[in-house]
Amino acid sequence: MPFFTGVRLPDLGDFCCTDISGGVGKLVSFGEWLNGSGFTRYEHAEIYVGGISEEAPLGYTFGAYPGGAKMVPLDEHTLKTGLWSTNHFDISASTRDNIVECCKQLEGTPYSAADYFALVAHRFHIPAPLLKNYIASSKHMICSQLVDYVYMECGVHLFTDGRWPGYVTPADLAKILGG
Repeated sequence: MPFFTGVRLPDLGDFCCTDISGGVGKLVSFGEWLNGSGFTRYEHAEIYVGGISEEAPLGYTFGAYPGGAKMVPLDEHTLKTGLWSTNHFDISASTRDNIVECCKQLEGTPYSAADYFALVAHRFHIPAPLLKNYIASSKHMICSQLVDYVYMECGVHLFTDGRWPGYVTPADLAKILGG
C-alpha cells in the first residue's frame, strides 16, 4: 500500500478508532463510560474502503453518521492519529474485498444515538425483552456497531467474549487494538 506524507495508508477493509472533537465527542465518551468501556480518546470508528480520487487523495472511509452511513474522504488527521487495525488480523484479500462491498451495500443505514441508551440498559440489566434484537439490528447503528456488523457479515469475529452482536463501542474496538 502506498505512503502519504510519510504515513502508510491502511489496507482495504482495515478499521480505525479515532477521536471526535467538541461536545459530540464528550457525549460519546460519556456514553462509553456509562457502558463500562471507560474513558478513552476514541469516540468514532470507521472502515477504510479505498477509492483514491481527486476528491479523496487518501481514499475513503465508511462509517455511521447522523443522516446515515456513508463514505467520506479519509483526512490526514485520522490517517495519522487514528488507531488502525492494520496487521492486527489475518484477513485475506477476498475477505477485504467483501468488507468493502458490504460497506457499499450498507450506505444510508440510519444512525441511532438511541443505541447508546440500549447498550447502557443492557449493561445495567434493565429488563427490556426485545433489547438484544434492538442492539443487534442492522436497521440502525452507531459507528462501532457498524464496524462489528460488517466484519461479522464477512466472517471476521472481532470479539470472542460472548457479547451480544452489536454490543460494542468505539472504546471496545480500540481495546482489541491495544488502545
